[in-house]
Amino acid sequence: MNDHIVPDSEHRGLIARLPPLPRDLAQLARFDRPIGWWLLFWPCVFGVWLAGAGWQLSLLGWLLLGAIAMRGAGCVYNDIVDAKLDASVARTAARPVASGRVSKRLAWGWLITLCLIGLVVLLQLRLLAQLVALASLVLVAAYPFMKRITWWPQAWLGLVFNWGLLVGWTQLRFDNWDALACLYAGCICWVIGYDTIYALQDREDDALVGIKSSALRMGEAVKGGVTAFYLGAVVLWGLGLWLYRPDWIALLTLVPVAGHLLWQVATLNPADPDNPLARFRSNCWAGALMALACFIVGNAGA
Repeated sequence: MNDHIVPDSEHRGLIARLPPLPRDLAQLARFDRPIGWWLLFWPCVFGVWLAGAGWQLSLLGWLLLGAIAMRGAGCVYNDIVDAKLDASVARTAARPVASGRVSKRLAWGWLITLCLIGLVVLLQLRLLAQLVALASLVLVAAYPFMKRITWWPQAWLGLVFNWGLLVGWTQLRFDNWDALACLYAGCICWVIGYDTIYALQDREDDALVGIKSSALRMGEAVKGGVTAFYLGAVVLWGLGLWLYRPDWIALLTLVPVAGHLLWQVATLNPADPDNPLARFRSNCWAGALMALACFIVGNAGA
């Protein structure tokens, strides 16, 4: 049974104890790898907390549920589209659709179920935020094809994974778009950086099957490339916070997250199979630190 648990699962024991079909559906939606939904959720928190309306815990609870459901739906869709490619890559060959344990028909049914959960979350938002959220569907639908078209599918992922920043913001207010644009651009740089680290695991297999990625494009300069994108993220975040609140104290809130990103690149070892995955997963903490910065800046003096 453990042969069906993909190598980067974070909950091997829990997933392995499930009956076969629930186990496969959980893996298909990546419920065994919560880092994905955290990385989708944190930009939502950035937008909500920077808006300056306090903790907004009820709203964040709905957005977390939406992040879990829609990240799961996105993964199911990606696996349906990439079934043949996944079967050619050692790390992904055991995925439920690629291995044939889950039919595409059942996968589509599971996808619709997850989208219905997302719809429940969508209905909790005001109309403007609903429209913003729905606008992301085109980006989501195109993402699985980007790795066939461009060496930078990570940039497209950045557009998708940070859309929650815009949703969270427009749920509470509709101004300061210059600041928000800088924060969104910074988040895209952050995603390119951390997803390049993630893609280091698949460089050999991707090259063999013709999949493109920023990790392959950067080649031996990958560590410097990730550093440049992380630096771009911090600079753009700083510019966004400055445009929102021109105060040097606001910039100081970025010191912890900048330090964490610096640690990632300083300790990154592309030659060690376990090192990139650990650095990638540590971005959950980077997101938490950035969310804290947004809360301090957004709610200062409130």
